[in-house]
Amino acid sequence: MTQKTHVTTTIPYVNARPHVGFALELAQADAIARYHRLVGHDTRLQTGTDENALKNVVAASERGISPEELVSQNSGLFRALVEALNVSADDFVRTSEQRHTTAVEYFWLSLKQDDIYQDSYSATYCIGCEDFLLEQDLVEGRCPDHGTVPEEVHEQNYFFRLSAYQDKLDRLISTNEITVFPETRKNEILAFIRRGLHDISISRTAERAGGWGITVPGDPSQVVYVWTDALINYLTGPGLGASNDWQEWWNDDMLKIHAIGKNVWKFHAIYWPAFLLSATLSIPNQIVIHGFLTENGRKISKSLGNAIDPLGCINEYGADAVRYYLLRMLPPFIDSDFQTERLRLVYNTDLANDLGNLVSRLTTLCVRAGYRRYHGEDAPQAPAGYHEALGACLFDQALDTLWSIVAETNKDIEWAAPWNAIKSGQHKSIHSRLHAWLGELYRVGYWLAPFMPTTAKAIQAAIREYPIQSSAPLFPRKAL
Repeated sequence: MTQKTHVTTTIPYVNARPHVGFALELAQADAIARYHRLVGHDTRLQTGTDENALKNVVAASERGISPEELVSQNSGLFRALVEALNVSADDFVRTSEQRHTTAVEYFWLSLKQDDIYQDSYSATYCIGCEDFLLEQDLVEGRCPDHGTVPEEVHEQNYFFRLSAYQDKLDRLISTNEITVFPETRKNEILAFIRRGLHDISISRTAERAGGWGITVPGDPSQVVYVWTDALINYLTGPGLGASNDWQEWWNDDMLKIHAIGKNVWKFHAIYWPAFLLSATLSIPNQIVIHGFLTENGRKISKSLGNAIDPLGCINEYGADAVRYYLLRMLPPFIDSDFQTERLRLVYNTDLANDLGNLVSRLTTLCVRAGYRRYHGEDAPQAPAGYHEALGACLFDQALDTLWSIVAETNKDIEWAAPWNAIKSGQHKSIHSRLHAWLGELYRVGYWLAPFMPTTAKAIQAAIREYPIQSSAPLFPRKAL
């Protein structure tokens, strides 16, 4: 039976335009999904937007428009990024859609009845994080991520008995039944669990939410807490509450992978599995946690106003070049500085000079030597270490294996100097070498597909064309 794989990104708030940090997550999730498809898995990739957050209500109020207008306008910008980055998404879930409301209501009613109770509480709440913060979480009384002073909240809500799942969650994480990448985050999560889990609020008063959000079933005075609501989007796509066969894409026999940022692991590695256990539903298998993108060491954030527009980068360099930079030049699990100057440098060196020049040079040599057709296997063997790297979500290392082939092939061509044989009329004497070099380039093109799908397709097409023609530059150089 064909392996099924369900890959998801988090769903970003739509209080502002998308920034390059979400582009990183999209690129990582898409690389995972495309890789699983490449090796024969029946794979589904889902993304979307989180539209029921209080911060969206605040942003709409500041602009003098309704929350409905704000989320409709900005959700389109995130969908545009998905398309511009050539992300192979099978579904885009908006949490303001009726299908999501249906899924949330169904899920709420599926939770174990004894796990939900009402209580009053007082706490400090960061609208930017959409989360409660403790005194020790603050820096000089402010949220360290958003630089804002959390507001004091006093209200009665519905609570979930998270404490009842502490031992079970510890076992799931420690035994890798839920595998967390990287190991350092796994240890961080386990330390958090072992300090003791406390019950959590899973609703807000409708009044404080500005009347925006999904009403708690049976209680119009409360709306579902945005992070409870948002997590359920992973089941909205498959069709929870609306389709009888929704478990085709969420069951124990398939691989379920969440690609997330380091600031939301508490929700995905602790709250979400606990909710699923309470509802007696399948839990995720893998949680891949990337670091923050920074600018001069400072986190890139919509809230901080230092966002870099990924669409501008894509318009300048193309989707594949931006994907390459995000996936090879930025280590997948730690904070990394995004530098547009370095993007331009990498574009010219790695893509225009190394890969692009190899394709142009090799196809031109074939034309000059009369080598007209490439006969090689359709699915070549991956380079050593490629599968292992992608199995651990080490995208940079997987790309390293491909660029090693590019470097070695360029070096071998320089050493062999086939143009000398062509000049002396000994065309056929280099056909075997051309075949070998084309085989290596085709191997690069084949396994490059998860990372740079358009480039991969172009390389394969150039080699398979009959007769082989001189290839135009894949990456025209940019002026420095």
